[in-house]
Amino acid sequence: MTAETPPDDDQRKPTSASLAGRYPTDVLVSPDWPVRAVESGFAAGADEYYDRLKAAATRATREAVRERERADDAQLIHAVRAMDDAERTANELAERAVEWAGSLFDEVEPGIEGARAVAAREPESEVERRAVSLAARAAELDDERAELAETIGRTAPAVAPNLSEMAGPELAARLIALAGGLESLAKKPSGTVQVLGAEDALFAHLSGRAPSPKHGIIYTHEYVRGTRPADRGSAARALAGKLTLAARADHYAGERRSQLHADLRERMATIRARADTDEPDAAEAGDE
Repeated sequence: MTAETPPDDDQRKPTSASLAGRYPTDVLVSPDWPVRAVESGFAAGADEYYDRLKAAATRATREAVRERERADDAQLIHAVRAMDDAERTANELAERAVEWAGSLFDEVEPGIEGARAVAAREPESEVERRAVSLAARAAELDDERAELAETIGRTAPAVAPNLSEMAGPELAARLIALAGGLESLAKKPSGTVQVLGAEDALFAHLSGRAPSPKHGIIYTHEYVRGTRPADRGSAARALAGKLTLAARADHYAGERRSQLHADLRERMATIRARADTDEPDAAEAGDE
């Protein structure tokens, strides 16, 4: 058997030809980074180079994600979701607490206020102490919800001044949360913004089980909720269009645009004037 001649140093070094069958060709363009990494002493071979490249890319991605999570709009999303969680849990605990307290005390009122009244009682037994303690926890969570709402009220105008002025801080925060961030909201078409929060109704419509929704969470805005039913579709479209422009102004410029708010007020005045002449939007009237 003939002994194989060991490769010399030049043969051990990777080349574009030797790497072509092991790595994607799109990473083997000039300059040939694996070869340069070995020549400079950065890596002992192509495998070590790619291992180091993967580790660096992973670190960069983690830092980018961490930085994005620290962003102001991300903190606003956390705040509004925490507020909703606190409200839901407070109501559930209050319902349980007052039901329990109703079996122990006379004249227990329902809801959070009833829980607050129970929490103010002096228990006389172990069971009463637990019921009173549960009621106190419900009241504390309701207090936390109120404090979170105050935080949103202070934070939202700094993050999205135009959107917060137009929609109110809480609705602005909810729109940002539903969209997944201010940048994402700014990139959405107004028709999508119009139905944010109505995803279930939209899916039902797409499957042929329901009519197309006219609005999502923006229904809570006075411009939509306070407009007569025949004109709500028009009001929702007008509001969604201006909210989209407000989000774009906030994301790309960060400056208040007074004309946006004036245009919306003028448009809403025109829509609501239909009620005085009894001329609803024909397209909307047919849907009601």
